[in-house]
Amino acid sequence: MKPPRSPMPKRSMVERVAPLTDADRDFVRGLVIHDDAAILAFDKPSGLPVQTRNPDDRTLDMLLTAFAKSNGKRPRLVHRLDAQTSGVIIAGKTQPAAAFLSAAFAGRDVEKTYLALVTGSAPDPEGAIDVALSRYRPKPELELMRAARPGDDKPQEARTRWKVLGSQGSVHLLELTPETGRMHQLRAHLSIAGRPILGDPYYGGASTLKGEPVPRLMLHAASLYLPHPDGGWLTLKAPPPKDFLAILSAASIDLA
Repeated sequence: MKPPRSPMPKRSMVERVAPLTDADRDFVRGLVIHDDAAILAFDKPSGLPVQTRNPDDRTLDMLLTAFAKSNGKRPRLVHRLDAQTSGVIIAGKTQPAAAFLSAAFAGRDVEKTYLALVTGSAPDPEGAIDVALSRYRPKPELELMRAARPGDDKPQEARTRWKVLGSQGSVHLLELTPETGRMHQLRAHLSIAGRPILGDPYYGGASTLKGEPVPRLMLHAASLYLPHPDGGWLTLKAPPPKDFLAILSAASIDLA
């Protein structure tokens, strides 16, 4: 039996949020890649936070107000992406759908696939990283993950599978499949393995490539394969955005 994971915090589907502008509504509607009676899926751009503690911040969660029903109920996000990570993210359009999807993520019934550009020595063609992780605070205002140490509070088992899609010198394009869903898992695991993600300021990622700046964390949520609340299975995909492809091109790596 798979051990349980902590789901996203439960939130009411009716909440106070800052009013949206027409530009906000057009923006978030332009991110939609799938829309049915139960699921709303987005291709989230890098730089857009999913949630923050301030309800007035411009986050994807706040922008879901654009899809609210006449009774004020709006879709509810059922998982997270880091602000600087781009790609597929979904919300449940009804309370039963949100509960079903949250349980699917918590039960590890959702297969998540990411693309990452990393630096370091050439990895094996494929493999897995099995390293338990613990939260720690290098600064009072900053919480990160590290390889669990004796005495750490609540270490979490974590496993990430990888496959090399392309390499050029010390730069590698990896396909990542996390089998657990810990905070910063992919970023921490790759840093621990000596191959940090390009543009990652907290886990040792290089900020430049061939003398040119890397604009952001080079991590992209490429696809989700998940059970649908109404039965069957659904595959959702988001192609890498232009900034990711530009760094890929600068590294002279082709995305097949």
